[in-house]
Amino acid sequence: MRSTTSTLALFMGLTLAGAASAQDTVTLLYSDTVPASDIRSELLASEFGGCLGDGFEFEPHHGATLFEQGTELTAMQRGNLDMGNLAIFDFYNQVPATSVLGTPFLFRDYEHMRAVYDGDVLDALEQEIEDAAGVKVLAWPYIGARHIGYVGEERIMTPEDLNGVQLRMPPGEGWQFVGEAMGATPVPVPFTEVYTALQTGQIDGQDNGFPATRSMKFDEVLTHIGTTSHLMASNLFTISLETWNGMTEDQQAKTLECADRFQDAVDAETLSLEQSLSEDMAANGVDVYMPDLAAFQEHVLAVYRDSKYSADWPEGLVEQIQAVGN
Repeated sequence: MRSTTSTLALFMGLTLAGAASAQDTVTLLYSDTVPASDIRSELLASEFGGCLGDGFEFEPHHGATLFEQGTELTAMQRGNLDMGNLAIFDFYNQVPATSVLGTPFLFRDYEHMRAVYDGDVLDALEQEIEDAAGVKVLAWPYIGARHIGYVGEERIMTPEDLNGVQLRMPPGEGWQFVGEAMGATPVPVPFTEVYTALQTGQIDGQDNGFPATRSMKFDEVLTHIGTTSHLMASNLFTISLETWNGMTEDQQAKTLECADRFQDAVDAETLSLEQSLSEDMAANGVDVYMPDLAAFQEHVLAVYRDSKYSADWPEGLVEQIQAVGN
């Protein structure tokens, strides 16, 4: 009888230990819209997923195969998804204050942007995102800057030089206001029609980053690219608070460490691609130059402050952001 009892106790102990071990494994279900073949997806697997190690099961789904674009945040809030790489506009409805991060010329350059995201200036905004949207921002990977590329004889150095320039901007009121605030006459031309519009003179220019400019072959037509970097895009690499709060402190620390590695890798890849494409376009005859960024920043931010688009900006945040690094 004693032997049977001992055997049963041993079996139960092993079973409970196995159950505890299984519970210690954190499964992270992830979804985004980037194709699985994209370098960012590869970096996610190697630098984030590969960094997590034992105790984690990372399950990435790419190309919007699990959740459609724009629905990831809702899926995380409903407990159907653990992680996503979201755009700032995904938060506008629930956290209107995030609109400030979509403002043109908010950042002077990449170094300024990275210093802002790595510092404590956005701590209150990140807390508001947690409280209102139920997700935690782990990192802000940089995915590229938009510049003005155009056909002309003179360099556009200041907002005044854009007066009368027909600048293609994506359709939509917010996008059109970006072009207007920069000093141009915005024209809503579908992305697939921009090449022909440049060729025929329907528009004078467009605003896209170097990767998009090359993939759409706009650089075959453009004569100049002013590296305004007026919109510097960073995704929000996020995790649901429910998943985050269910982790141990060690698991949370590991997740943050791996998120930082992913961010650093994406930043480096994006910067490298921008540099190589910039040099290649310049070598092929496009005048790639830097306009007067201070003049653009002062003008555009003033226009935004006097518009409805600044209504939800947290008081003093723009000034705090501008002060970083100065």
